[in-house]
Formats: sequence, structure tokens, C-alpha cells
Amino acid sequence: MYHSAYPDFVGTEDRVAAWRIREFERLAGKRLAWVYFSDNWMGRIRFPARRVAVVHGMGRVPFIRMMARSSWREGAADPVYTLQRIVDGEFDADLTRWFEAARDSGVKMLVEFGTEVNGSWFPWSGRWNGGGTTAGYGDPALADGPERFRDAYRRLVDLSRAAGAANLTWVYHVNGGSQPRAAWNTPAAYYPGDAYVDWIGVSIYGSQRPGEYYGSFRRQLDAVYPKLRALSRDKPLAVLEWGIAQRPARGTKAGWIAAALRDLRARRWPRIRAVSYWHEDWLDPGDRRVDLRIDSSPRVRRAYRRGVASGFFTSRPVWTPR
Repeated sequence: MYHSAYPDFVGTEDRVAAWRIREFERLAGKRLAWVYFSDNWMGRIRFPARRVAVVHGMGRVPFIRMMARSSWREGAADPVYTLQRIVDGEFDADLTRWFEAARDSGVKMLVEFGTEVNGSWFPWSGRWNGGGTTAGYGDPALADGPERFRDAYRRLVDLSRAAGAANLTWVYHVNGGSQPRAAWNTPAAYYPGDAYVDWIGVSIYGSQRPGEYYGSFRRQLDAVYPKLRALSRDKPLAVLEWGIAQRPARGTKAGWIAAALRDLRARRWPRIRAVSYWHEDWLDPGDRRVDLRIDSSPRVRRAYRRGVASGFFTSRPVWTPR
């Protein structure tokens, strides 16, 4: 199972630096297979060549989150990068240049579009692009929001293929729980199809603020794993983001992490092939420190470090011929 992480590239999630990668690996006691970071489309759509070069230069695999947003506002539609405008081809020229630059880099990398699309926080979610209505777009038997996302994702992949960017591995990323909890808002409704996806992944968090508790890693992944597995018979699955804040409402952060890693080592979910920890801290709107980092306490660091020490967690990527 691949050992990977987002190693705290600060609030914008894109300040990629070799020292931050090395620091996470020092804390974890293990190298990373891939390094996860965001590519925000604020201002313009442009391939993050320098960031890719930093990660690749260290012998790690770059994993890029294409974030179709023009501002940091959440819980609303984006005024620029709507799914409809992507489907209509309004950004094709910029996206084609992005994919050509990715191709010319010669670097093998992972790319995702539409992070946690079944949530309600990011502007590309179905909720802000038609939701469960069926009369505004495409097939009247399908919910407009998920259908628009599916077609936007396919358009990006088609553009990448037309540009000859065969070095990209495409990832589909959902949240462990859907918001809103509605019949139209499911991982299956958004899935672009096996012809467009190489990996399928999910986010699982124990809490994201002190005093919260979303449930154990096991309970959450048990609930969503059958849905992920049903999307495709053979695509590899990954926990693309996971973590827990210090001082959860139940149990301890160290215990939550240790239990998660034990279950992963025991192959409780056989098709999970990678885990990628979200290592970051920030201040919430009430100026409380939210600390998901693996060094938020000595106990937490020991739990993570011991949990990934096994050779079961590997840092060496294996590329399958395509």
C-alpha cells in the first residue's frame, strides 16, 4: 500500500517546497510515494511546472488537485469556472496548454478534478451546478448537477488525450459522506466511467475541529467502501485524504490513527492500495487552532510513525504499462 501525504503546503495548498516534504518524511520515518498539492485556477489556468519539478526532482510522484475556483469562497457556485462553462468548451484553449505543458514535462503524475464532488463546500459540487433538478441539462432521467460534473470531467480527460498527455493518471475523488444526503447525490451519480478514470479515491476524517467527532476510520470506510467498489470491478481504490484534529469529542487522536493503520495493514478493505494523510494546521473562524498534523503531540507522532513502519506501506511507485 502506497504511503503518501499532503505535507502542509500552507493555506493555499500549493506552496510546494522540498523542505516541507523532507520534514514530513522525517516525522513519519518513511518516504512518500506521492506528494499531494492543489493547483488553484485563480487568475488563470496554468500548469504548475515549478511545483511538479520540485516533487519530481526528489524522486516522488506529483499528485495535482485541479481546483476550478476563482476565489476562496466555499458553499456557493463559482462565478467563473462553472461546470457548464467547462462543458461548453470556454476554457479549452487554456486547458489544452495545461495538458501540453504536462506532456512536455515528461513527468509521470496523478491528476484529479472535482475533489470531494459529492460534498457541498466546493463550487464544482453538484449542489451548485444544478443539484437534483432534471430539466435543465442533458438526459432528463439524470440529475443535472452530477451529469454536468461527469461531462466536465470527461471533457478534461478528452482534452488531455488529444494533447498526447499519456503521462497523466486520472483520479476520481469523492467524500466519504455525501452532503446533502439526497438520492441524487451519490458517488455513482458523478462517476465519469472506467474509460475516463484510473484510480478511485475517498476522503475520511475523524474530525476537523476540536470537540467534533465524525466516527472511527473503520466505521466511515466500512460505510463507503461498498459504494466505491461498486463503481468499477477493477480500478484501484485509495484513501486520498485522511486525518483527525487534536482533542476529538471521543477517544484520542493517537488512538484513532493507530486503529486506522492497524485495519489497513490487516487488509480489511482489500482494494485500498494507497493512503494519503492530510498534514496541516490552521485557525478556525473562532481563532481556535485546528491541528491535523502527525506531530501535534508526541503520542500522535508515535502512533503514526509506528503504524506506517511496516513494509506493508511502501514508498516505491510501480507504473503499469498503458
